[in-house]
Amino acid sequence: MTRRYTRRQFLGASAAAGLGGAGGCASPLDSAGRSTAGEETREPTERETDSAGSETTPEEMARRDPVDVRGALYVPARAWNTYQMWADYDESVIERDLGYAERLNLNAVRTWVSYERWREDPDALEREIDHFLTAAEDRGMRAILGLFESVGQEPTEENLTNTDPWTAPPVQSPSSRVMQNEYRWDDPREYVRWFMQRHRDDDRLLAVEVMNEPGWLPDMKRFAGGMFETLGEERGSVPLTVGSTSMANNAEYVDWGCDILQFHYNFPDDTGVYRDLLSEADQLSTDLDMPAWLTEWQRVADFGWGGRDTVDQWQPDYASLAPVIHEYGMGNFFWSLMVKPAYVRYMRKRGVVNGIFHEDGAVWNREDARAVKAMSGDAEFEADERREWPEWAAEIERRAFDTEDDGGEDEGGG
Repeated sequence: MTRRYTRRQFLGASAAAGLGGAGGCASPLDSAGRSTAGEETREPTERETDSAGSETTPEEMARRDPVDVRGALYVPARAWNTYQMWADYDESVIERDLGYAERLNLNAVRTWVSYERWREDPDALEREIDHFLTAAEDRGMRAILGLFESVGQEPTEENLTNTDPWTAPPVQSPSSRVMQNEYRWDDPREYVRWFMQRHRDDDRLLAVEVMNEPGWLPDMKRFAGGMFETLGEERGSVPLTVGSTSMANNAEYVDWGCDILQFHYNFPDDTGVYRDLLSEADQLSTDLDMPAWLTEWQRVADFGWGGRDTVDQWQPDYASLAPVIHEYGMGNFFWSLMVKPAYVRYMRKRGVVNGIFHEDGAVWNREDARAVKAMSGDAEFEADERREWPEWAAEIERRAFDTEDDGGEDEGGG
């Protein structure tokens, strides 16, 4: 991809599409921080039953054209952050889990590499990345690999290695001290060069993502822009992108040289909001002749952002959104492949669990699996169904639903 766009061109196209600041990710700040573009009151269409989802069945979905990019977010079930994914890398677990993705006819997977793991053992990380990409390719999938992460707590030794189900956090990468001081960027730039020199022309990759959700935060955005500059200097044939909190953030990223527009929206209040958002994103993609992918989504839910109580809509329900996404043919990645408590502690302590597959291959909700698989043109799927928390996460279920939430820092993110 060699065509480049400027911020002015993006803003012009997004204004024509009516996009504004629509979108947003799962964050306790959503109600205050996200735009309400496209959220005006309107009557539901004939394809919508109510705010909980769509009448469209997986069998009806399968009669539509397949979606080109069909993916999942992947972090192993028992890894609480991406450092743990690589530091405790288990080839048999990776191959098993990607085999589950293959059962859904997925052709893409999105996850993150770990800068902290690279600093610790770059040779081991090189072997692990190569195994992961080959295992995905062998199962018909290409990967988006992100290099840095904005979501989470500081990457202290305690946070990186914490495996307590109630307190283990996602981990920001790199530390705030590095991000806020440009004179400390030499090491992260070397990490970017290290990765790109090995993978800039790697056809097992769908894209390289510089950072997940730098969003509106000045320090993170400045750091991500600096790292994207290094990515550009090492550019090969693999497209470059940014994990974008909303479509509006891409106004910055197209100036950097971004090849693919991303946006995240995990928990819309109803399908009408989603229908408007996807229509506008699709129009923007057409106007700019650039791919636009929904790289984080989960379910219709009204959580009451900023609250601390457990929520009624705590279970996975991908079938509530999959038909709308398929209708627009939008390339997409759902969070997450594996059944696990929510990535961020704010959502985890409210009792939220997500994912399709348990570690033994049973699914939480068979209808979810069929709806996701239907995006490939095939809705046939059979597996044992078990709507139960994994035993290793039982402490979270007990504490979230049987006792008062004891608080904890908000991390944002999906």
